[in-house]
Amino acid sequence: MGTQTENETETGKAAEAGSDSGDRRGAGPEAEAAVGAGAADSGTTEPDTEVEPDAEVGPDAEVEPDAAPEPEARVAHGVGQGAAAIVSAALGVVSLTGSWLGTVAAARETLVGQLETAAGAGVAIQVEEIYGDAWRTSALWGGLFALTALLIGVVVLARPAFGTPGAGQAPWIRSVAWAGVALGAVGLLLAVLKYTDVLLGLPATG
Repeated sequence: MGTQTENETETGKAAEAGSDSGDRRGAGPEAEAAVGAGAADSGTTEPDTEVEPDAEVGPDAEVEPDAAPEPEARVAHGVGQGAAAIVSAALGVVSLTGSWLGTVAAARETLVGQLETAAGAGVAIQVEEIYGDAWRTSALWGGLFALTALLIGVVVLARPAFGTPGAGQAPWIRSVAWAGVALGAVGLLLAVLKYTDVLLGLPATG
């Protein structure tokens, strides 16, 4: 009996030792995995994505300008059109107010009329030769200035249609050109009416 009890005790101890060693063997991989995870968490992690700069700035980098510079030819055309528009408006004003050339031409016609008119000529002939021709000469020169202003203004307004496609015209150039056209048209109308004695004709002499 005593021997059997000792054998059972030794067998129980051997079984417990085997179970402890089995538990230790089974827990080995899990422990190693836990240790590896802890080591990974404690280490430095790299970012998932790398941020790249939007553009490299350097001496070789090409920078596109916001707006293309205006060509010199287009600038020259704009300057010429502006000058022509101003000349058109100025000639229109001259056609309405009179010019030095028209005044000299009228004075010359008056002098010629006085020289060619006989001393004993009638009043109607004297008025016609001395004043009538001078007034018509003044109206003629005014009409020439008005016609020139009208033509220059029309050319300036029509210039973009015959130039570079897509090339615009400054608003002030069009405004001044239209002013020249209007003044030229009014001056031409007045010159025609004055030349034909419809407006400010010679006074009746008898």
